[in-house]
Amino acid sequence: MKFETLMLHSLFAACLLVCMLTFGAMLTSHAPTNNVAHHHAAMAAIGSAS
Repeated sequence: MKFETLMLHSLFAACLLVCMLTFGAMLTSHAPTNNVAHHHAAMAAIGSAS
């Protein structure tokens, strides 16, 4: 196999691995979305009152 082809296959495999790890991290993360929304609503209420 030529060197360029080997490098392209390695790059593709590395990119695929990074994408899969990122996707897996997004699926398994436990982000407190309800707390974030509540915090932003409270800050908006404070900002509009002043």
